[in-house]
Amino acid sequence: MGKNKVIMYVLYVIVIAVLVYAAVVTKGFGIWKNKTVSATNYQAVFLSNGQVYFGKLTDSGKYAKLEDIYYLQVQQVQPTDKTAAQQSKVTLIKLGNELHAPQDRMEINRDQILFIEDLKDEGKVMQAIKRYKETGPDITSTNTTDVNTQK
Repeated sequence: MGKNKVIMYVLYVIVIAVLVYAAVVTKGFGIWKNKTVSATNYQAVFLSNGQVYFGKLTDSGKYAKLEDIYYLQVQQVQPTDKTAAQQSKVTLIKLGNELHAPQDRMEINRDQILFIEDLKDEGKVMQAIKRYKETGPDITSTNTTDVNTQK
């Protein structure tokens, strides 16, 4: 390998390293902008702590604003028959009636959001949200509705 080829190879490596560094620092020179979200549709927001919230997400700079918020709670239901397997009951919880009485709005640091998914109207979570809005919470609770996970 000639001296000129080695110099060209080193220059290529340096240029590529600088471009990769600049792309990471500038978030792709503006090409990798944050996902545009719509306040009219519901999204699932997956956070780095493992929590998932459902609501209407809007962009507000460093923070994403989530409103009309719901989250899932899974409870293990003991079988009534000894041969039956233990089942899970999934409940949709409306944010706001917890002990600390939070407002139905969150500002989430974008660094804590792993990813966002748009919810389909025919999905079980959206069906439960619609049922909650139409009929209100279940009789046994002030802020929950069951999510039917069985077919």
